[in-house]
Amino acid sequence: MSDSEKKDEKKIQEQRNEDSTRNEQILEFGQTLLTRDERDYAIYLMSIIGEIEGHECLPSTSKTTKYEHVLPKLAAIEDDKNVDGVLLILNTMGGDVESGLAIAEMVASLSKPTVSLVLGGSHSIGVPLAVSTDYSLIVPSGTMVIHPVRMSGTIIGAKQTYDYFRQMQDRIVGFIARHSRVSMERVEEMMMNTQMMTKDLGTILVGEQAVQEGIIDAVGGISDAFQALYQRIEERKH
Repeated sequence: MSDSEKKDEKKIQEQRNEDSTRNEQILEFGQTLLTRDERDYAIYLMSIIGEIEGHECLPSTSKTTKYEHVLPKLAAIEDDKNVDGVLLILNTMGGDVESGLAIAEMVASLSKPTVSLVLGGSHSIGVPLAVSTDYSLIVPSGTMVIHPVRMSGTIIGAKQTYDYFRQMQDRIVGFIARHSRVSMERVEEMMMNTQMMTKDLGTILVGEQAVQEGIIDAVGGISDAFQALYQRIEERKH
């Protein structure tokens, strides 16, 4: 075998190993590093799918995103000089408030360019996650549900519990307002809306409505998300 053939064989083997690693990351965590764009940018694809699992384990039949997997990966991305940007894909019903807000705060603090894309839905604590990036998009059929903080189970000390929930809700509202174009007053108004849901409080926004409210930056799909991320990477590099 000639040297040229050996180099080609080595390249093929490296490609196979890279594909295998990528497939394992997708299967295990719903995450992968994309490196084959013609611009030679390394984009980390991170997905927030299903329910965000917090300090308590959810049933094995539930589709979940575990925050103890996401936080270390975000730290690794920040520390990796080879990662140029992060694309956050969202299709979540919400979940643990503290854990979701922790992920949102960490995404917002990344120095790498970040873009989010809402597919299907980004409900409840998924709203702060959607706005935590530098730029956000939603597909035309994507939905966002904005509602007050809830709890289930026994409440001990009604006033103290109410004060705690009020404080938590203020943190969420403040985060959304700081990372989007909507005011705190408007977010609270949508949270406490009684006209849209028959047996609940809140507001459902579909596609363009989320943009009109100033929560999401634009309506678009995966190609638009990549273009927005490439633009921000180029701006950062130059």
